[in-house]
Amino acid sequence: MKKISLLTLLLLLSAFICLGAGTALGSNGDITSSSLQVNLTNQNPDSARPGEPVELTVSVQNVGTKDLKDITVTVNPEYPFTEISGESLEKDVSYLNARQDDDEGGVLKFKLMTDSNASAGTYDIDIVTTYKSGSGSSSTTYTTTKTIYLDVRGKEYAQIVTIDKANIDIAKEETLEFIITNTGTSPLKNMVVSWTDPDGVILPVYSDNTKYIKYLDAGDSVNVAYSVMADVNADPGLYTLDINLTLEDYDSNEKTIKTTAGVFVGGETDFDVSFSESDEGEISLSVANVGNNIAYSVKVSVPDQDNYKVSGSSSTIVGNLEKGDYTIASFDVTSTQGTAGAEGDTGAPGTAKASAEGGNLTAASVEGNPLKVQIEYTDAKGERITVDKEVELEITGGSMTAQAGGPGNRGGISSYLPYIAIIVLAGGLFVYRKKIQEKILARKEKKSGDKKPEEQKYGCKTPRD
Repeated sequence: MKKISLLTLLLLLSAFICLGAGTALGSNGDITSSSLQVNLTNQNPDSARPGEPVELTVSVQNVGTKDLKDITVTVNPEYPFTEISGESLEKDVSYLNARQDDDEGGVLKFKLMTDSNASAGTYDIDIVTTYKSGSGSSSTTYTTTKTIYLDVRGKEYAQIVTIDKANIDIAKEETLEFIITNTGTSPLKNMVVSWTDPDGVILPVYSDNTKYIKYLDAGDSVNVAYSVMADVNADPGLYTLDINLTLEDYDSNEKTIKTTAGVFVGGETDFDVSFSESDEGEISLSVANVGNNIAYSVKVSVPDQDNYKVSGSSSTIVGNLEKGDYTIASFDVTSTQGTAGAEGDTGAPGTAKASAEGGNLTAASVEGNPLKVQIEYTDAKGERITVDKEVELEITGGSMTAQAGGPGNRGGISSYLPYIAIIVLAGGLFVYRKKIQEKILARKEKKSGDKKPEEQKYGCKTPRD
């Protein structure tokens, strides 16, 4: 009996303690009869896109035991979200009944703009709500803050920033490199890069025209290289490359970016210069275009150098040279070696005396002393190009007479003196023989005039008695 009474007393004491605690919590405001719930029920689109608006749907529900009035809901955006002109971020609800169900309450919509440079991620926004409970002087104003979280999806965009080579030489293996940069704010994945030349002049070698990139983070770049070659029969000029870039977006949908780039086909050429012949102080050089491109306005020159000197013009313009063509350029070249010996020469037959500034070219003077030759030409792009070459001269036996004059001069009047002398001599001999014949003829006619008529008639002498 005592045990039962003691248990009863303990139960009663516990009930009083719980009742007192509940009264104390209510007086501190932790449990009230006025309660307002604010929730984000929808976001359109599901993930905000940089540079695009996003719409928020907010529900306001009174789950308390007292009616509420003068309810104001304000959205306070922070980066990367901003207010859109004409769209209010503060909205009012005049009255909400108590004890509302889930399908009751107020529904509010707000629109925000997402910054175009926003990176992918999750961002928080505060929603501040103020409302009143009660009437008259006994009404109380409450303020609550609700933090919601919005997802921002990065912008998927890639750009082919540069092409490392703007010129491809004809019939020569070249490396063509594209630099692809993710200029968006979201990583890119499963990218496919391809290109084509509609004219079929530029083609890849050793591989096809497709390259794959598995992943490219925002702001990163990657180099995609191809080995290419231009057709040997291609005309120099600017050709178009159609470039396609396919990637997967946030929802694994394929997106294609198309662009074009210009590549110039054609470039510099090369020349082969060789010694052709020599004749009385003049040397002839064979100049051949051994490259794959045409050379315009070709000029061949012999520049100033230590071992040789040019008499007359040191340059000659030979015009345009197609690939595989050649031409002959001639110059009067003398040697600057052994000049003193040349001046002391008394003059052998067929060899002119060297000038004080240059001597005859001999096998000894040209041995180990190549002649420097300079070739200037204009390429297909209109740029002036200079090519330097060296030519070994071949002089056989004796010396080559140095003559004055420019290219093409065959030694001046002195070279024709022997021929002139022969012609004069032949003419004098002809005149002399003619004079002799005239004298002989005159004598014969005189003798014929002294004969008798009978002798002239019979053509014989008178018989002796």
